[in-house]
Amino acid sequence: MKIIVSQEIETVCPSFVGAAVEAYCHNTPYSAPLWEEIDSWAEKFRKELTTETLKQLPGIQATRKVYKACGKDPSRYRPASEALIRRILQGKPLYQIDTLVDLVNLASIAYGYSIGGFDADKIKGDILTLGVGKAGEPYEGIGRGMLNIEGLPVYRDEIGGVGTPTSDNERTKIDINTTHLLVLINGYDGNAENVAANAEFICQLLRKYCDSDGGGYVMYR
Repeated sequence: MKIIVSQEIETVCPSFVGAAVEAYCHNTPYSAPLWEEIDSWAEKFRKELTTETLKQLPGIQATRKVYKACGKDPSRYRPASEALIRRILQGKPLYQIDTLVDLVNLASIAYGYSIGGFDADKIKGDILTLGVGKAGEPYEGIGRGMLNIEGLPVYRDEIGGVGTPTSDNERTKIDINTTHLLVLINGYDGNAENVAANAEFICQLLRKYCDSDGGGYVMYR
């Protein structure tokens, strides 16, 4: 999969750096050991963060800044990493979907980056382009119905949008039958070392919980 960062993203975030993890794996409905790890992170956050200080985490702060630069209100369309940690701090449980989705959510909260997780076999073509959503552009967010993505960073395949930092698209979502995974890490803070560490973390999780060799990852900017 080739990933292109458009000029419109480079203009609002010249330091952007991303990582793409691709792996073959086995999904399951639930993994108790994975949820023990998620609960451990949740306990850590409740001790260290508030709903205000979480906005200062570098990955979240940088994503919010890009939203504003693109004309989107990050408090109305929260980046997924912020929304997940915010749920934890409000005492609400994270949604349990399936092992791959839960794993991607853990990777997102652990590093503070909004991460897209996709069934790679549902993506059309072999090129994804990161741009900015347009007015009236059709986009069905997972569990959210039609979403107004105008002003949101968005990855597009040859058909249209597949992922934003707020919500991925129903068309390319992970399900229980997913065996070919693509994960995109969005480092709007420009911290290549941290983005790479996040990618390595995902590979480790895949080996531990999804009968995978961990796949591999490539960096892009």
